[in-house]
Amino acid sequence: MREYLKSMWERVDREAWQRFFMAVAGLGLAFAAAVFSSVARERGNTLATVIFALSALFLAAVVGFLTVPFLTQRVVAARMKDAFHYELTREGVIYLAVSFVIAIAALNTANNLLFIVLAAMLAAIVVSGIASAAVLRRLELDIIVPSNAFATKPIQLRVNLTNPRLWMPAFSVKVFSPSDKKKRRRGWEWSKTEFIFPKRRHWLRLPDYTFRKKLPPPVLEKILTKAVYFTFIGPRNTVGTEIELAFPRRGHYTQDGFSLATRFPFSFLIKSRKVTLGRDLLVYPALLEPDDFLDVLPMITGEFVSYVRGRGIELYRIREHTPQDPGRFVDWKATAKTGALKVREFTREDERRLRLVFDNPEPGRVTPQQYERAVSMAASLACHFNGENIDLSYAGSCYDGGLHLPDFLRYLATIQPDSRDPQFLDALPVSQDYNVIISARPRGTLPSALWFSSYVIYM
Repeated sequence: MREYLKSMWERVDREAWQRFFMAVAGLGLAFAAAVFSSVARERGNTLATVIFALSALFLAAVVGFLTVPFLTQRVVAARMKDAFHYELTREGVIYLAVSFVIAIAALNTANNLLFIVLAAMLAAIVVSGIASAAVLRRLELDIIVPSNAFATKPIQLRVNLTNPRLWMPAFSVKVFSPSDKKKRRRGWEWSKTEFIFPKRRHWLRLPDYTFRKKLPPPVLEKILTKAVYFTFIGPRNTVGTEIELAFPRRGHYTQDGFSLATRFPFSFLIKSRKVTLGRDLLVYPALLEPDDFLDVLPMITGEFVSYVRGRGIELYRIREHTPQDPGRFVDWKATAKTGALKVREFTREDERRLRLVFDNPEPGRVTPQQYERAVSMAASLACHFNGENIDLSYAGSCYDGGLHLPDFLRYLATIQPDSRDPQFLDALPVSQDYNVIISARPRGTLPSALWFSSYVIYM
């Protein structure tokens, strides 16, 4: 009982009750002023009658302005929150057809039994509508979405449905993404342009406006692509399930609402209610299978290791001794086996630096399939080398992220061909890092400063 009273107290709308008591007090004062106005009129005091009457009208007007708009807004908000959408099912169509036939038969024969049957059938429709509305009302939805995912790789989404009612359960509830059935009207708009005359000389440049069609709004990709069905949700209970989803393309997925629907109890109608719930998901590029870039990875690794070989603690190779090699690097076991003096050569751990560079091409330079493969190649290489003992950094056209892998993956998730930075590789600073460059430039056009310390993958 204590928990019940506590929950009731938490659900009390304090502002609404404050407005209610203020309205009662104001109307009470207005009623008292009206009574005093009547008394003053009977006594012949005209001035007091006017003052009390105006006071009563003023108080009533103040109560109306402070209370009526507030209550109207609350009622409209409640109705919008609990707005239901109806869809007639095949069973409902058959049921209505049978009801129509019985209605015609009852009117033609004047048989009371047929009228009773027709009344019972119509009553079943009313009961079905009331029951289905009661099932959906006050249900609370929560969808737990991970912050990111890789394209084509399954992820787990958690769908929780809560029934906060004290005694009434919910039956046969489906959670799905609502479909946008409204037509996307483009319309017309004034667009700001520039008048240039002549077009080749540019002698005269003036601001101008043109009347053109509006661009259609972009179609937002939905997150919940599968419907989730709950058979029974008990009162004051939460039921949850996990579903597996895979997204075919990279990009930013967002959804601002989901729908709850039920056929309970007779499946005449599918009654649904939209739940406002915003969720966002960033889908990284699809990672290539090892076989897809196996022909590239050994070449990159080989050239990179050759570039960073030196004196360190990680063995690179055993080679013939030269007069410049110190005696402390002599490998006596290899010398004893081969009969020739051998020395050990190490990689410089402090110089194992690799920079992954994505040269974003302008639109139309490569096909969409080639572009998506290049983006996936960049993401795959970044994930591969991130797990190695390498100081990895990233660079790209219009890339302003940091040195962490998630920053570069977020950059690749939403990148599109762009012509804002066509001279990106020419302005790329030369460093001690070994560069792996993914570019759509023609062969032989790479800047000479990068040629000896880079491996280029052409789109």
